[in-house]
Amino acid sequence: MTVTPQLAEEWLKRNKLNRPLSRQTVAQIARAIEQGEWQLTHQGIAFDEEGNLVDGQHRLHAVVKAGEPVQMLVAHGVPRTTFTVMDTGRKRTGRDALALAGEVNSTHLASALRGLHLYLTAPDGNWSGSSALVSNDQLLSILEQHPGMREAIQHGVTLNRAVKVTVSAAVIGWYVAGRERPDIDQAPWLDGLVSGAGLAQADPRLTFRNTLLGMAAGQRHRRRDDSREHLLYYLKAWNAWVEGRQLKLLRRSPGEKMPKITKKTRSEPTLDEAA
Repeated sequence: MTVTPQLAEEWLKRNKLNRPLSRQTVAQIARAIEQGEWQLTHQGIAFDEEGNLVDGQHRLHAVVKAGEPVQMLVAHGVPRTTFTVMDTGRKRTGRDALALAGEVNSTHLASALRGLHLYLTAPDGNWSGSSALVSNDQLLSILEQHPGMREAIQHGVTLNRAVKVTVSAAVIGWYVAGRERPDIDQAPWLDGLVSGAGLAQADPRLTFRNTLLGMAAGQRHRRRDDSREHLLYYLKAWNAWVEGRQLKLLRRSPGEKMPKITKKTRSEPTLDEAA
C-alpha cells in the first residue's frame, strides 16, 4: 500500500516497545527516498496482534523525514514472539531484543547477560570471536533464569564509574557473589571500592581499586573488551575480602582459571575490625 508521511506519523504512535532508533539509518533511508532510489521489497511494516508496531520504525521515520509517500508491504497480526528473529535492514542486536521486551539499561544488560552465560558455561574459554556469540533468544532465556541481573546493573554502573572496571564484569561479579553467598552483606564491599577511604594497606578492596584504576590509566586508548580479565580480578579480590585475607598484589598468570566464589568464612576479625 501507499504509505504517506501523514500515515507514517500515525503508525509511529503505535511504536510502544521497539529497539532504540538509529538516526543514521533513518537518514540513509530518507536520502534514498528523496533520490528516487526507494524500491518495493519484501521488507515492510508489521503490527502485532494488539496493533503495536513491531517492525519498520526506521522506514516510517524515513518517510516522515523525506516528506514523500512510498509503496510498502504491510502485515497485521504478526505474533510478537517473532520480533527476536526479525531483520529490518539493521540487524537486531541483543540490546535491541531486550529493549523490545521492555527492559531498561538494555545495552549494559545485554553485555552482562552474555558475559554471565560465558562465565557459567565456558569460564576458562575464549570470550571473544564467533565461539562466544549468544543469540537474542538465548539472552531473553538467560534473563528469565537470572532475573537478579536487572538489579545488579545499577551496582555495576556504580563500580564502573568508581574504579573503571567494565560494567559487565562488575554486574556478573556482584550477581554471582550475591547468589552464591547470600550470607555476606555486599554493602561494605561496595562502599570500600567506591570511596577507598580508611582502607588499610593490603585490604583486597583497596588493592582491587588501585589495580583497576592503574590499568585504566595505562590503557586509555585500548578499546577491546577486558570483561573476563576484570571479572577474574574482581572474584580474586572478593574471595580474599570474604575470607579476611590480605591481598598485596592482584595479578593473573597465563592460562589462569576463573576463580569460583569461596565457600569459606572468616575465622578472624574482618579487615575493617582489625583496622
